[in-house]
Amino acid sequence: MARTTLLFQPLVALAVLAGAAASTAWAQMSQPVLGENPVKVSEHVWAIMGFPNVAIIVGGRATLIVDTGLGPRNGATVARVAARLSSNPKLFLTTTHFHPEHAAGDAGFPPQTILIRDAVQQREMEQHGAEMVAMFSSRSAQNKELLADVKLRTPDIVFDNEARLDLGGVTARLLWFGGAHTKGDELTFVEPDGTLVSGDVVQNKVVPGIYGDGGTPSSWLAVLDKISALPVRHVLPDHSAPGDGSLVAQERAFIDDLRTRALALKRQGVSVEDAGKQLSAEFKARYADWPSMNVAGFVRSIYAE
Repeated sequence: MARTTLLFQPLVALAVLAGAAASTAWAQMSQPVLGENPVKVSEHVWAIMGFPNVAIIVGGRATLIVDTGLGPRNGATVARVAARLSSNPKLFLTTTHFHPEHAAGDAGFPPQTILIRDAVQQREMEQHGAEMVAMFSSRSAQNKELLADVKLRTPDIVFDNEARLDLGGVTARLLWFGGAHTKGDELTFVEPDGTLVSGDVVQNKVVPGIYGDGGTPSSWLAVLDKISALPVRHVLPDHSAPGDGSLVAQERAFIDDLRTRALALKRQGVSVEDAGKQLSAEFKARYADWPSMNVAGFVRSIYAE
């Protein structure tokens, strides 16, 4: 199916709880344990800033959460925050991609939560989800504890290209535009806010990375071209600061710039290793306000394509 439309009857009115200052939230962005102080991104969208940033989209009929946090403990934290932001008992959950900090916390949500995911992402989850949980568990004792006994849940709804959720006064469009960071990257566009919950596809001054057999540099650019057709006013990435709609063009310009330079070096016979080193230094000077500029991995993807 190309599109799924889901309509739900009114439940109860929206109740808003003011979030903590953004500076406090940013201090927790690199921490695997999420806090309980959300920040407001737009009229209907809140975010718990951490690893990753989790979106909570509140309507008059239902609430949608995008991403779970790393393991059930974090999922339960997100569910508690969502319950404070809205008294709506109808709860939906979706995930930007299959990596554990985004998708391995679903067991922490109430059992009646409706899980939705795009079909390509679900195939990646079935093929690689368990191995990713094992990989993340091996990285630290804290990760191992957070991911202990994780059992990945089967979605209630799987869609191909788009699913629309009428949350009551706000519509969330769940979109699969193609592969980028992974094959199944899912975007959420919130109307009327003009807010894009972008996963890894649009970040704020973060070098892009393609995981495993995910997308390609060309397919990433194609996805960004489709996003550019949306009236995006706010962007909530998953591992960087929120920003305005200009982040979409910024992401595309960076990838195009890096791809152009890498292909030029490839035509000159420069090895992929040397190109990665040269372009990391060159782009560090060119994009001086970006906190990190190791482009070797993305250069490797460009060469491979």
